[in-house]
Amino acid sequence: MKDLLASREIANIFENSDFVYMLNQAGGDREILAKQLNISPHQLSYVTQSGEGEGLLFYGNVILPFVDRFPKNTELYRYMTTKLSEVSAQ
Repeated sequence: MKDLLASREIANIFENSDFVYMLNQAGGDREILAKQLNISPHQLSYVTQSGEGEGLLFYGNVILPFVDRFPKNTELYRYMTTKLSEVSAQ
């Protein structure tokens, strides 16, 4: 994220986005994003060493923490998973 936001063009695209889906972030990236998106320390905890399916949704001026425990025993999960170990096991 640091490298992307170093580009003024990319930063402009990011600033003009109405929707952001943020998952676990590295320390330096969290600091940049917290400043850029005006994230409180409490809200930042949702993207600090967060688990699978946990993070923050940004929509307009709303920041919404979420925890999504998607059932793993479904056909849809098998199509959507990005975990290489689960894909290779099938």
